[in-house]
Amino acid sequence: MLTPVAYLEAKDASRNIHRAYSIAYGQDLFGNWVVETTYGRIGGKGRTIVTVVNNEEEAIQYVQKALKRRQSSPKRIGVGYEERMTVGLD
Repeated sequence: MLTPVAYLEAKDASRNIHRAYSIAYGQDLFGNWVVETTYGRIGGKGRTIVTVVNNEEEAIQYVQKALKRRQSSPKRIGVGYEERMTVGLD
C-alpha cells in the first residue's frame, strides 16, 4: 500500500506551462519498499517511475531529495511548483 506524500502543480498560462508532479512511497505486494513518482502535463497521462529501495528510511530520504529538487524549478523552468496536497513525513 502506497502512502501519498505530495501532489504539486506548476502553472504559467502565458508560457503554456501546466505541469503536475506526485510522489508516494510504501511496500508493494511482495514486501519491497518502493517510491512511485508521476509527472507530466496536467490532464495528460503523464509518466510514472517506480524506484525500489531497501527500507522505509531510504524511501523517505528519496522522497525528501525529490521534493527538494522541485524547489529549484523557478531556475529550471521559470515557474515554481505549488502544493495542492501534502502529507508530513516521519
